Amino acid sequence: MFSYRHAFHAGNHADVLKHTVLIAILRHLTDKDTPLSVIDTHAGAGLYRLDGDYASTSGEAHEGVLRLFLKPNLEQALSMNGSSGPEAVAPALQDYLDLVRSFNTSGQARVYPGSPFVIHQLLRAQDKLKLFELHPTDSRALAGNIAQLEAGRQIAVLAEDGFEGLKKFLPPPARRALVLCDPSYEMKTDYARVLAMATDALKRFATGTYVVWYPVIPRPEAHDLPRRLKTIASKAGKGWLHATLTVKSGKPALATDKVNSGEKAKRPGLTASGMFIVNPPFSLKPALTAALPQLVTLLGQDDQARFTLESAG
Repeated sequence: MFSYRHAFHAGNHADVLKHTVLIAILRHLTDKDTPLSVIDTHAGAGLYRLDGDYASTSGEAHEGVLRLFLKPNLEQALSMNGSSGPEAVAPALQDYLDLVRSFNTSGQARVYPGSPFVIHQLLRAQDKLKLFELHPTDSRALAGNIAQLEAGRQIAVLAEDGFEGLKKFLPPPARRALVLCDPSYEMKTDYARVLAMATDALKRFATGTYVVWYPVIPRPEAHDLPRRLKTIASKAGKGWLHATLTVKSGKPALATDKVNSGEKAKRPGLTASGMFIVNPPFSLKPALTAALPQLVTLLGQDDQARFTLESAG
């Protein structure tokens, strides 16, 4: 139950997608003066060392945020189809890069902010943040990391099940809320719990913005999740947006051309992920329309790299 540690995956291509979307949503929601309640149901440790043992072991950040940091000129890298000049970085992607760089003032990417710290960077004095993390080690690390912010009562860290704990904060006092739900899905029951969460949350607080991250993997539950979320949102009469980012083929790659050499195929790891948003701000789709093609260009590893973007309502 507690085997998953996000430290192994911090800064991977799924984090780049997730946090680009999250920042774009928060930028819109914090334009209004009314206080905002933000709830992160699976907060993790909050901060991660990209040069630490966990991230170094997996190397996943090299397929994500480090690909962006290691390119000397992103504008030039984005030039495609014989363009005569550099292409401007999409505002949503630039916003993401600026935020991550604010944690790495030396210019070297050594620290990666998880969702709690991404959210905190955009909070105003009147906003509140509730962070749930059930993993005992990560919960202690999260509490310690958040304590350094000296944010007082603005941020609460709860060592509880976020699926259940969310219920006590809906509806929020000021009737404005953003909920991020990104479980590990290491237990396939997480898929059903996400669907139950979305159904219950919309009954408790129909106008909240609900953000669900999920892995795009060859498992029936993962395939069905966005389809069933669309049904839940549509039945509630709510708009939705669904974005996916694929960075490479999901087929195992042989380490050698000699098929009969006995060399085992290398597993590709996570090749794609998705973000499903119920009640998305109207500014999100145009922001992602500009950013997603650039993420494919910058993070794509083969001719299977692509994105999808669809919405309704």
